[in-house]
Amino acid sequence: MRTDILTLPNLITFARLGLLPILLWALAVREYGMAFALFVAASVGDGLDGFLARKLNQRSRLGALLDPIADKLTILGIAWVLATQGILPVWIAALMTLRDLIIVAGALAYRQLVGSIEMAPTRLSKLNTVLEFLLLALALMLANRWIPAEPWLGPYLLVVACTVVASGTQYVWVWGRRAKAHHDAHRH
Repeated sequence: MRTDILTLPNLITFARLGLLPILLWALAVREYGMAFALFVAASVGDGLDGFLARKLNQRSRLGALLDPIADKLTILGIAWVLATQGILPVWIAALMTLRDLIIVAGALAYRQLVGSIEMAPTRLSKLNTVLEFLLLALALMLANRWIPAEPWLGPYLLVVACTVVASGTQYVWVWGRRAKAHHDAHRH
């Protein structure tokens, strides 16, 4: 893994982070068309930075750290603005936030107990992120009145809630097993 900072994938991630305040401002002033365009740009950037990192062999520690941070800031920022505006229910934004706080707390506890931690996303976590991004895209389309809320919103919120809970539980379970195995191996 590279230690370079100014790789093309990292620059794309920096651009995504730079777009976020503008995107959140557009949401706050209810410029949903602009917010949707910025969200699409950020989403394309999310796929592109990972693809280029692999294709150009430019995976870096910084990119591995910043990419999920950019994802979570984008997802949670948009979810909370849309929740405060009544477009998404507050409970889904709260559930998504709680999951991420539990993962961060678990990672910090694991690092304290075991030493190092590998922050590789699981398939379920990747699926959850895709479903969260799709929820936000659909919610922005709903805010723009491009699509109706019924009949999809309620069932889709339940699907996202299930993946949020399942992926968060998976991290806790996997890290708990690893911590126990580490503890058992070093007990003797």
